Amino acid sequence: QVQLAESGGGSVQVGTSLRLSCAVSRGTIDTNYIGWFRQAPGQEREGLASLRSDGAIGYADSVRDRFTISEDKYKRNVYLQMNNLEPEDTATYYCAACVTVRCYSSPRGPDRYTYWGQGTQVTVSS
Repeated sequence: QVQLAESGGGSVQVGTSLRLSCAVSRGTIDTNYIGWFRQAPGQEREGLASLRSDGAIGYADSVRDRFTISEDKYKRNVYLQMNNLEPEDTATYYCAACVTVRCYSSPRGPDRYTYWGQGTQVTVSS
């Protein structure tokens, strides 16, 4: 199975930046997408950014101008660079892997993703 582990969360001030990392262990499984998601207390899980196996990238409108998804050349780590953080960005952040064709029609739909990391907390204070 695919294993994912997030790191890099923390407590920061408004306007600062954080880079989250997602260590991906695929074993023998091909992943179609790796995505970043977040969930604030009492809210639904929200898809933020997606990275397709061929390198295509997509973003939610809410973070398009501030967040950047990338991966290292060995495809072992996927990153989420978050700039100009706002209190509304406070949430638990997850990375996840999609291994089916369902994610092609909705690359940032949480229900399309099979494997999830444990999450990392990001708290932004003013």
